[in-house]
Amino acid sequence: MAHFPAPLTRNQSDTLAAQADAHIAEHGWGLWAVEAVADGRFVGFTGLAVPTFPTPFDPAVEVGWRLARRAWGRGYATEAATGALEHAFERLGLDEVVSFTATSNVRSVGVMRRLGMTHDPAGDFEHPSLPHGHRLRPHVLYRLSAEEWRVRRDARQDGS
Repeated sequence: MAHFPAPLTRNQSDTLAAQADAHIAEHGWGLWAVEAVADGRFVGFTGLAVPTFPTPFDPAVEVGWRLARRAWGRGYATEAATGALEHAFERLGLDEVVSFTATSNVRSVGVMRRLGMTHDPAGDFEHPSLPHGHRLRPHVLYRLSAEEWRVRRDARQDGS
């Protein structure tokens, strides 16, 4: 858990899953389970969420992911997050989706870039849930507008 303060306890994990289920039941969208194609094993989650802490870019919907180490580097985050963005823009009609991570999380920044998201240096922030001086407190902010999504979608469909 190099980019999170600590692993979740079993109770915290169960609570997160229950909250995700409740959010999907109420809103029709949220965080979805990610399974490995080869064996159907649960490897993490991805999806859409509203940040649970005050941010300088509120109101916002975030695309995010958290995968087990064994699933890293296999394209799961990019593929699943692409599906979440399609849902955000094509079904929910959102104007923009953001994503953020600790500045040290170069793998997630790579996913954000592959998704077509753009770094917004003016939106970078200190995570308010972490103490001053904590190595994970500095965060980068990436944005993707619906218009940018549609341009990329159309380019993919044209084979560009």
